[in-house]
Amino acid sequence: MIIDFHTHTFPDKIAESALESLENSSETRAHTDGTNRGLLESMERAGVDISVILPVVTNPDKAYSMNTYAARVNETFLEAGCKKGLFSIGGIHPETPNIKNVLKEVKNLGLKGIKLHPDYYGVMFNDIRMKRIIDIASELGLFVITHAGMDIGLYPPICCTIDSIIDVLKDVKPETLVLAHMGGWMNWEEVTERLAPVVREYNEALSGQIVDSSKGVFLDTAFSIGEISWLDADSHRDYHQMSDEYFGLMVEAFGTDRILFATDSPWADQKDYVDRVGRIINEKFGASGEEALENIYHKNAESILCF
Repeated sequence: MIIDFHTHTFPDKIAESALESLENSSETRAHTDGTNRGLLESMERAGVDISVILPVVTNPDKAYSMNTYAARVNETFLEAGCKKGLFSIGGIHPETPNIKNVLKEVKNLGLKGIKLHPDYYGVMFNDIRMKRIIDIASELGLFVITHAGMDIGLYPPICCTIDSIIDVLKDVKPETLVLAHMGGWMNWEEVTERLAPVVREYNEALSGQIVDSSKGVFLDTAFSIGEISWLDADSHRDYHQMSDEYFGLMVEAFGTDRILFATDSPWADQKDYVDRVGRIINEKFGASGEEALENIYHKNAESILCF
């Protein structure tokens, strides 16, 4: 089984315009048409069984409607017995009114967790409003996944930095936190050197209190390896993905039980990711590569999603 823990789609009526806007701001090319149907077709080609959809709430007044839509997406998935298809989590904005009630509704809708994107909010990850969201989510048993590092379609400043992550871990102590883009897009050396020791200590301390493989800090692999699909082949933007070799080193540093397979579809090709991650892990871990891939491809995700 393969679970893609980080994908994005849009309702059919806005998918084309939304994708065009995002392509222009990031100067990159999408690999699907941005619809649920397009993602399912990509999954079929790649051999991906389940794609987790992460809604990004950019308007504080849209949280309820977006979460309700996410729950409708999941109705078909749940009816199929959670074996194959699309599964959405919820979202929120730090300026959404009645945050605690909204998060309770996320829980009641069966949406397992929430996606945060500090850069779209223009709010630091360790802002008191964000800390409150993360704290309440943990109390409700919801996991939190956050964009980390730069966003290719937005200008600095970076709102989810290594320092802000460390501060949240020390102050809030979230039960389950997923850091997208291998902990910080375009900031991977600092993630390895500064964040990895903190995360290892955090996870070890937490595992001593709660024997549950779904708890602690995880990294997802979304939009971190492979080639960036630029709209203009001669683009001068000085952005790049990490090398395959460095990706293997990061997986080793954090542990294969802490890495979630993810693509950021439509911004990366799922088939390329499945093949590339498989090759890198087998080359890096040799005889234990199969077990490592089982963790990364689906077991870690299954423990968080309770499938």
